[in-house]
Amino acid sequence: MAKRLIVFKTESLSSPGWEDRSLSHTGALTSILAEHYDYSDKPLPQTGDRLRNFAQFKDNAGSQFPGASTHVRWGDWEVSHVEEYVPKIPHLQYDCLAVCYCRYSPIESEWKELPKIQVPKLQELK
Repeated sequence: MAKRLIVFKTESLSSPGWEDRSLSHTGALTSILAEHYDYSDKPLPQTGDRLRNFAQFKDNAGSQFPGASTHVRWGDWEVSHVEEYVPKIPHLQYDCLAVCYCRYSPIESEWKELPKIQVPKLQELK
């Protein structure tokens, strides 16, 4: 199983939405849209793939996980190209670092409800 860090970033710092990408502790702008820690053997993101947006609609929030997302939709950021870096030193924290450069490409996308989080009862785990 691969251990990968996948970073999604804008093609340029001045891409749309820059005012929402400031770092809270310094106020500096960042081009990073998202980071994913991937521990699967799935292929890396490809050109044309999109980031997903998650939201919580209060009417659908559960009492067991009150901060969990309830809905998902395809986002406006589309992968334009991917750079993959593989370390030459073995046994590091990650097998690969992938940088996915994204362009702003708005689409109409509907929110879809996520399945409820299922947690087995303690008796079921025994």
